[in-house]
Order: sequence, then C-alpha cells, then structure tokens
Amino acid sequence: MKQFTIILIILFLAGCVGFYTHEAWAQEVKYKLQPSDVLHITVHNQPDLETRTRVTADGYVTFPLIGKIRVDGITVQEFENKLKELLEKDYLVSAQVIVFIEEYHPRQVSIIGEVKRPGKYDMPYEKDLTLLEVIAMAEGFTEDADINNTKIIRMENGKKITMKIRVRDITEKGDKDKDIILKPNDVIVVPESFF
Repeated sequence: MKQFTIILIILFLAGCVGFYTHEAWAQEVKYKLQPSDVLHITVHNQPDLETRTRVTADGYVTFPLIGKIRVDGITVQEFENKLKELLEKDYLVSAQVIVFIEEYHPRQVSIIGEVKRPGKYDMPYEKDLTLLEVIAMAEGFTEDADINNTKIIRMENGKKITMKIRVRDITEKGDKDKDIILKPNDVIVVPESFF
C-alpha cells in the first residue's frame, strides 16, 4: 500500500511538471519577438554560426553570412523558419535552426501623479493589462486625484499620442469600453485636482 501511495505521488508531481512545461511552452510559442530581447541562435553542425544577439531598437538582429534580419513582431518559430530559408537559399543544403530567448524585453508601464504607489509595473506576457488594473496595482488614487483627467501617453510610430480617460465613466457608469488595454511603455498620468 505504501509503494502504491508513493507511485501516485510521483505520477501526480510528474503531471504537474508536464502541465507547467506545456503552459510555459505554449506562452513562448505565442510570444512575438521585440526590441531588446536577447536571442541565442544555433545551427546544427555549424558551430561557426552560433550567435548570441540582441534585437535592436528598430527590430533587427545581425546574423553571420546573412547580415540584418527583421524579427520584431514574429514568433520564435517564424524566425527559425525565416532563418532556415535564408541559409538554404545560398549557403546550406539543409539547415536545422534553433532559436532560444535568453532574455525577454521588459514589458512595463509607468504610472505617475496622484496614486498611492507611483512607479513602474511589470506587464505579464500571458495577458493584457487595463488602465484600472494598473491603478489597482498602484493601490488606487489619492484624495487629491483629478480622476476624470487621467491620461495615457503612448508612443506609436515615433509619435506621441495622449488619450484622456474619464475614469468615473468606467467605475460609476460601468462603461468598460473606456478601460483601455495598455501597451508596454505606456505612461499613465493622474493629475492633481485643484478644487
């Protein structure tokens, strides 16, 4: 009986590890490469092509023989296929490419002004964060906050975009469409009320 219990515990733990590994793998499969990710690239039986590289701010990596390759916005699998195709086009008969992400781009948003804990907050890779979720992470507004003049500042295609959000419309009127999904590097500004 004792051995049976031990076997059950081992099987349970193996199942948990397998589930966690599957979940981590599934998240990485969906992850799209971004500037400042660090990649380790190997090509089977080609030690001279082993490369450790960081994705540049404009979304490129440099690889031996090929030069610059645009990678931001594509998955690891898509990059492996792209690199395999480029290598087989001019250099190798059959390229087996493996790309591993050594360091992920930090996904953060900042919140400043009239919240109890202003600062930078990490965004999880597996889900989006909304404005209200980050305000909750910052422990809510101070008594002096001008809630309906909350702003989100975002850089898109090199241009600064400012969005004014009436937070009371979300919290009191239930207008969930105004609870904007944030993007990495967004800055939330909660001004002080003068009344």
